[in-house]
Amino acid sequence: MARTPRSIAYFDVDETLVTRATMWGFLGYYLVATTEPARHPDVEERMATLRSHRRPRAQETSALIGNLAGAAVEDVTRLGQAWLRAELRRGDFFHRPALDALLAHQGAGHRIALVSCSLPAVLAPLARLLDVGDVWCTSPEIRNGRYTGELSAPPMLGERKAAAVELTATTNRADLADCTAYGDHVTDLPMLRMTGHAVVVGEDSTLTRVARQHGWRRLPGVPR
Repeated sequence: MARTPRSIAYFDVDETLVTRATMWGFLGYYLVATTEPARHPDVEERMATLRSHRRPRAQETSALIGNLAGAAVEDVTRLGQAWLRAELRRGDFFHRPALDALLAHQGAGHRIALVSCSLPAVLAPLARLLDVGDVWCTSPEIRNGRYTGELSAPPMLGERKAAAVELTATTNRADLADCTAYGDHVTDLPMLRMTGHAVVVGEDSTLTRVARQHGWRRLPGVPR
């Protein structure tokens, strides 16, 4: 018997499902954890310098990944888990309107996919926590068990998100017309256009304009 097509809900992560920019948060945590305490002010200066250089998101992602050059994969994985635990203890990690939407989709039997520019070490423990099986993200290059500081493919942004949406739907025999996508940034627009139902989170000017044109739903953005 042919398998019944399934609905899939696709969620961007940073400032959509969670209130943080996860790569920035993790990088600061990683640098502090791997730096002698006496040099922690140097870490703060390094992060401030990175933030001061405004770049398109693809370039920003590459710059952040560069700071992991030489790091052992097992260490980054372990610190990714520790970072998430620390964020959960800190509180206010999840963006409640989007999390409620995710839980509602799960309650309706829909498959969930995270589609994010962030790192596997950050997203894998988050996916386990939320019982999410599909994760599409940026792929750092790894050689001999260590990060090279380069990417093995372009960051998971824009049209790459749309391609991930299509592939997940095809693999799971889901009708994209019955699927839903959630995003907060203009780089999520190709993903949002792929599905029959799109939800804009927050106030991105381009997304809000397109949402009005197409009658897309909207959710409140992350508190600033």
